[in-house]
Amino acid sequence: MDNASYIRKNEAIISKMPTFIRSYYLEKTTVPLSPATLYQYLNEFQRFFTWLIDTNITTATTITHIQLGDLETLKKSDMELYKAYLLNRGKQTAKNPRGTLSHRTVNRSLNALSALFRYLTEESENDDGEPYFYRNVMKKIALVADSETYQTRANNIKDQLMLGNADVHYLDFIMNKYSDQLKGKRVVKMYEHNRERDVAINALMLGTGIRVSELANANLKDLNLKKARISVHRKGGKRDSVPIADWVLPYITPYLRIRTQRYLATAATPALFLTKGAQAPRRISTATVELLVAKYSQAFNHVRITPHKLRHTLASKLYLETNNEHLVATQLGQTSTKATGLYTHIIDTKQKQALDQLHTKTD
Repeated sequence: MDNASYIRKNEAIISKMPTFIRSYYLEKTTVPLSPATLYQYLNEFQRFFTWLIDTNITTATTITHIQLGDLETLKKSDMELYKAYLLNRGKQTAKNPRGTLSHRTVNRSLNALSALFRYLTEESENDDGEPYFYRNVMKKIALVADSETYQTRANNIKDQLMLGNADVHYLDFIMNKYSDQLKGKRVVKMYEHNRERDVAINALMLGTGIRVSELANANLKDLNLKKARISVHRKGGKRDSVPIADWVLPYITPYLRIRTQRYLATAATPALFLTKGAQAPRRISTATVELLVAKYSQAFNHVRITPHKLRHTLASKLYLETNNEHLVATQLGQTSTKATGLYTHIIDTKQKQALDQLHTKTD
């Protein structure tokens, strides 16, 4: 979804929330948190408030009527019970379509609540200039330990990455060979209409590691091919100037040459990547990017991947080249190297080589 769609959905959720959640939302839009991030947070608040009502921890019968006092008086045992609820929702069946939540999903929910309680106890301000309340029960709640090691996660996604020269072959496939698999004049015509754009999108993600939301929200003025950089809004609303690998620039320029004529862009069309609308060009959505990456990757090597795997590809290759986690974190727009440990396992072959040598040394 684009930002406008997220904002509409956010407003729909907010209309059914307590007033202090609207205050939270309005303040965080000025930080600014992205509409997509706020959408995720609001959904987590909604899930938590629904649980409070279902378990009779609050006397409120609707989410709208939940009071600050309900949150102020929550005990550690209440929050541990909620964490257990998230962890033990049961396997997905016909009678229980919700299914289980991964540990990472549970932690995202807990992090969202931590952000809310931090606002209520530290960042908010009532008529007396004080926070709404002071007791932050979330400070006593630990995140769930990840059930997978980095090595396990790395092995699970390694086959979905485009290491070596696979990324170059992939872009060449989209540009020159994908049409061989198409049937029907209408399908071929649609592919030819969007070919340069689709190559540019895949190349830009492979050459920068930016997120799909960052790409979809980028404007034409944000792209500077002369300096090989693109300016994006990172998570948390921070602006970042991201270097683009020189080798991908020739894949981007053909799209820029046809952007105006083929997509009817004007000087008043800000979005970098466009789709053809009924009356005017529209900003491409994250869903469209996800679909086109899935389509091309499935045809390329029979593995359907997401744009996030293109981000993983860039990070893994950059670490292989530099052996520098801080540099990888900077390229990805991450404030710490906590998440970059995954990439050291994706490309690290020393462990396997050492195992292979054990037998020869004992002979």
